[in-house]
Order: sequence, then C-alpha cells, then structure tokens
Amino acid sequence: MLTSFQITSPRSYFLGKLLPEWDDPVESLEQEREGMTHALIIGGGVAGPTAAIALQKVGIDATVYEAYATTAHDVGASMGISLNGLDALRTLDAHTVVRDAGFPVPRGVMWLGNGRRLGEGHTGTPLADGTLPIVIGRYDLYAALRQEALRRGVPIHHGKRLAHVEHRGDQVAALFTDGTEAVGDLLVGADGIGSTTRRFVAPHAPRPRYVGLIGTGGITRDVTPQFDPGVMNMVFGRRAFFASIASTDGSVWWFANLPRADEPTAADLAATSGWRWQQRLLEAFAEDRSPAAPLIRATPPDYTWFPMHDMRAPKRWHRGRVVLIGDAAHVSSPSSGQGASMAFEDAVQLARCVRDRVDPPAAFDAYQRLRADRVGKVLAGARQVNRSKAATGVSRVLRDVTFPLLMRKFNTPEAFAWLYDHRIDFDRPIDDQPAANDR
Repeated sequence: MLTSFQITSPRSYFLGKLLPEWDDPVESLEQEREGMTHALIIGGGVAGPTAAIALQKVGIDATVYEAYATTAHDVGASMGISLNGLDALRTLDAHTVVRDAGFPVPRGVMWLGNGRRLGEGHTGTPLADGTLPIVIGRYDLYAALRQEALRRGVPIHHGKRLAHVEHRGDQVAALFTDGTEAVGDLLVGADGIGSTTRRFVAPHAPRPRYVGLIGTGGITRDVTPQFDPGVMNMVFGRRAFFASIASTDGSVWWFANLPRADEPTAADLAATSGWRWQQRLLEAFAEDRSPAAPLIRATPPDYTWFPMHDMRAPKRWHRGRVVLIGDAAHVSSPSSGQGASMAFEDAVQLARCVRDRVDPPAAFDAYQRLRADRVGKVLAGARQVNRSKAATGVSRVLRDVTFPLLMRKFNTPEAFAWLYDHRIDFDRPIDDQPAANDR
C-alpha cells in the first residue's frame, strides 16, 4: 500500500487546512489550455502502461511513475483475460503481445462437488484473428505490457511513490515522497486498490470490502492432466471452490477459494506454515469429486494467500485534471475474471474521451458516463459468484439444488454476450448516448 506521507508547498498546506477534502480549489479551471499534450500516470502495473499506450494513440505523450523501486512483478500466480479485454487491447495493436504470453482457454466447464456436471460456461465470440480467452501469469502480463510501453517510447520511472497532488492553473503536479515532482496536463491514477490518487479525487470513496473468501493457487508438472488443454474445470465444492486447467505445455494451473468469515491480516496468513495450509486445502476438498487433492499434493506448499476484495466506484471518478482508472476507481473481485479486462476498457475509453473533449472535466465526465453502468454490472455479477463460492451448510445445499435449474434457464450465449462480446468502437467519436456506440 502506498504511503500517506505528504509533501506540500506553503500554499497547498494553507489551502489544505481550509479545504481538507481537496488541497486546491480547481473546479472552475479558469485557465484552460487548448488541448492536452502530456499525461502523468501513477502506477506501473496493468492499467498504467495500457493507459500510456492508449493516450499515445490519440497524440498525448505519457510518463508512468511506479512506486516500487524495481519492476516488482514477481508476485501473484495467474489471471484470466477475457475476449472483451483482449479486444480493448486490439484497438491499441497490443493484444498479441499479451495473448502470446499466455495460453488459450476456449472452454470452461462447471461442476458441483458431488461430481455433477452443470454445463459449459460461455466465453464469447473469438476475435476476428482467432484470438481466444487466455490464462496468463501475473508476472508475464505485467512484463508484456511494460515491455510494449517501453518499445513505444513510454518512459517508466520506478521508486516514485505519490505523496501529494497540486493543481497549478491549467496543469497538475505530482509530488513524490523522494522530494521530486512532475508536471503535466492531466494525471491518471492507475495505482490499484490501495490508490493514493483516489484520496485526492474522492476522499470519502467506498473502501475495499472483504468478500468472505481467501485465495491461493499453484502450478505443477507432476500430475498427468485429466482433461484436454485449455479446458477450465470449475468445481463448486462442499466446503470451497477449486478450478484447474491444463496448459499447452503439459503443466496444470489451479486456484482455490476458501470461505472465511473474518478477514485475515498478512500476519495471520504468514503465521501458518505451508504444510499446514496444504493440510487445510486437502481437508476442504476431501469430500469432493474433483482433481483438487492430487494437484495440491503435487504442488510445493509455498502458497501465496490473499484475502479477496471488491469496491464500488466513488460517486465521482475525477476531480479537476485528475482521473481514476482500473482498480483505483472500482474493484471487482477475482471471481469476475474481469479485473484486468476492465482496466483495459477503462484506458481505451479514457483515451477516446480525451481525444474528443478539449476540456478535461468534460472528457472525464464522458469517460465515467461510458463506464459506470458496465463496471457496476460486472461488480454485481462477481458478488453473486462469491456468494455461491462461500456457501456453506444450508446455503450450500440450496445452491446445489438451484444451480442445475439456473444453468438450464440462463446459461446461454446470449445471456453472456453483454460481458464477453462487448466491443469498443475506438474510431467513432463519443456522443451523448451512454455507450450507444459500443456493443
């Protein structure tokens, strides 16, 4: 999480005492400049480099400022990138570098813990070039986007923790904890769920909410896959949720979500040995008919556990010349499979709006209008999935009874088209109809 230490000028310190929610009164932006030429992007993870590439496409140079002193991308296990997210990257000519760093997942099959097959999950219409949904290591995703941004000439500076934001007429300054600053025409907060930028845009924004699940995962090459490569098998078990998929190289990737009522701290998680975590996983899936047990036993128990969160978007995603994207603005839990994809869509829509509106607040208003309903719907869908994963006791029995009925009624390609077949018409100018130019 980014530091809360702040560097302030005398003027901003004085104004901050008078206006604690915002250190500089910039709502009117009296000295508008015709057009914007340079963007400051806070955060070098998934959203930041993508936003830099998108803004570059509409003629705005961008510089990325990352808090970590190194790339810090050797954390995390795996994530899915759906077709809507890959299509957003396609509009930037950037989807192939991400696609080729992962492996295709053309199918998903859902099961109950008793071995009952619920049916296949729909993943959308492949892109025109045959691109399918993928699974990719977090490190590989970060590395691919970072390298692509650098290849296109985007500067990325490390060791730059945001401490403060100041508006200076028609420009905005980012002040960093090392005493340096950067000045641009707009500032994009792409600094994730623990966003420092969000404190300056929406001090009273909703906080991240623990969803009642903790997650982990692993990769093993010591088990012969039971299913064809690219088939993700998702098991809603009696005590926990388990998913596995065989890669094209013969390895098997898996992840698990365990219900837990209280949110554990990092210290709580670290206090349990890897061996003990392995035993807990095996106990959680002992009664299920699934590939969980052999995969867990074949994976070294050096697990990275994380509490799962979501977060509603604030009422306003922007203030003055500062705007939020990705997890800095809204968080859908990993159950959605849409975290990275929503960030990609945000970046593309933001670039369109900045291209078509000279005035930053007008551009940011249009961007939020185009995105708010969609990200809210994704969040709501993920919360439903979380409830199914976390079901225990009577709730689990009811889930197992109703799931087959719901699958027969609602599991159709048309029911999921709004999610996976969403396409952004980048070349079309934005208009006054919310998302009318997208499908």
